[in-house]
Amino acid sequence: MMRYGVWMVATVIVTIHVAVSFLLTIRASGVIFRTYDQVAVVVLGLIIAGALLLLTRARVRAGESGISVRNALSDHLIPWSQVVGVTFPPGKRWARLELPDDEYIPLVAIQSADKEHAVQAMRELRALVARYRPSSPRADTESQP
Repeated sequence: MMRYGVWMVATVIVTIHVAVSFLLTIRASGVIFRTYDQVAVVVLGLIIAGALLLLTRARVRAGESGISVRNALSDHLIPWSQVVGVTFPPGKRWARLELPDDEYIPLVAIQSADKEHAVQAMRELRALVARYRPSSPRADTESQP
């Protein structure tokens, strides 16, 4: 899964920044590096890794009250009455929660890179949509003679 890859990259970034902070004082380069410079390099690595780890926050949960979507910086609870459907457009990186008026929320938790895991997640989510979403009023009136 992508989550493990992101953790590995974040770990490498922090490791490189820590190593560079130690290497700053080994040789004279004409610039004087102080302890606070070394600390700043490590803190910069931690900030970059932390920003990258925001991608691991992604989550989709569905229940009776609606669908809860948590992406990197946002968290939404969408009631079933507002859900039009879920799609995975061809060529896109992640699935979408379709809303009225051609709006959508990306479902970063379901990524194309996860292959079979993403397919299974979409099947489960579509089953929950079919179970919980109320039928549209238009569909009810169209089926009447």
